[in-house]
Amino acid sequence: MASHFLIAAPHSGSGKTTLTLGLLRALRHRGVTVQPFKCGPDYIDIQHHRTAAGRASINLDLFMASPEHLQTLYQTYRSGVDVAVTEGVMGLFDGADRMQASTASLAECLGIPIILVVHAKAMAYSAAPLLYGFRHFYAGIQIAGVLFNGVQTTSHFRFLEEACQDVGLPCLGYFPTHPDFTIPSRHLGLRTSSEIDYERIIEAIARKIPQTIDLDRLLALTKTDEEASLAQALSHRTACKVTIARDEAFSFQYHQNLAVLEALAEVQYVSPLRDTELPETDLLYLPGGYPELHAQALSANTTFRESVRAYCQNGGYAYAECGGLMYLGQQLTDVDGHSYPMAGVFPFSTSLQHAKLTLGYRQIHFQNTLLKGHEFHYSTLQEAEELSSLAPVRNARGVEVGTKIYRIQNTLASYVHLYWGDGPPWLTDLLRTLATSLYTHPHG
Repeated sequence: MASHFLIAAPHSGSGKTTLTLGLLRALRHRGVTVQPFKCGPDYIDIQHHRTAAGRASINLDLFMASPEHLQTLYQTYRSGVDVAVTEGVMGLFDGADRMQASTASLAECLGIPIILVVHAKAMAYSAAPLLYGFRHFYAGIQIAGVLFNGVQTTSHFRFLEEACQDVGLPCLGYFPTHPDFTIPSRHLGLRTSSEIDYERIIEAIARKIPQTIDLDRLLALTKTDEEASLAQALSHRTACKVTIARDEAFSFQYHQNLAVLEALAEVQYVSPLRDTELPETDLLYLPGGYPELHAQALSANTTFRESVRAYCQNGGYAYAECGGLMYLGQQLTDVDGHSYPMAGVFPFSTSLQHAKLTLGYRQIHFQNTLLKGHEFHYSTLQEAEELSSLAPVRNARGVEVGTKIYRIQNTLASYVHLYWGDGPPWLTDLLRTLATSLYTHPHG
């Protein structure tokens, strides 16, 4: 029987990511195969999951995808593994609208037992009423056990252990605070820059976990006799050639988005940082990432920038989101005020000065199709006020927001990260249209 569990917490900043990474690696040290998942639209945590587990992490988001799709996805990637570990998002019940798309709603949808992480640095027996509330608030979920974070001594842990006993929840141990276990943060979440030694940090966490956390009991409490079944792969492959930007500057891609494209088309990857020109293609996809951290190098690669501009200006089909949108602008200004020329496809520019957080789920009604995604950035657009939007963009509650979908010829760009991991019909139709040249457009 395999085990599966979901790491959740009463609030953000409780240590979910730290413990998830450590557990993934600690379980891997035991010689078991472990599959990571991430609740929500995050595209940074999943990169660290891969480092810790040695396997691609899969996003599970109930706003952007249907319950049926997530159930199939979960069963598919659980098939053949010993342990499945899902990291929650924000607080357990925090959703786009009350519980909508929350960690709790995902746990209920997929029947995943919850391991609740409580940051107890300044808490003792008062943990009891907190745990009682989380245990009894919603009957649709199962809290299988509790882990305490930020606990330095066994005497402190005893108070917390007694709280669990009196509430009737299994106490699985605790984890201390230490500089060696700290993962620095960046404006979009955990850092991805190369100066941080993630391998060292993850390994230090993993070595410490078995000393204070009962892994055997954790696995025993979360065993299931359900056999995960492997879903059938997508069919209807087309002859369309899709080119995807992927390097340190463009790294925010949903794994399942890429899997669907690879199933439906011939996919090739390209680096705007290193490659000299855009190869022959039917569709160019520029995903999000950290172009502001590599603005100088992106700008210095003039031949690639010029090939992208020529492709778009000649009617080539392209889709850019967030970091890709920034790359297609006239210039990018970093936090220090240095401006660098970009591809120059759109008349606007982007800047990280006077940064302003824009965050939230997005839905777009376009040509009788509902598209869903997520927006999370600090950069701002300049000289874009006069440009109209191809379609209205609304938040999770249906309220229109200021985000726009920009279009020049056959190039679309937006700050929204779309999810199409369920292989929607519109994507297949688009690729078939491109492959059969129902619309003429140039290559390369």
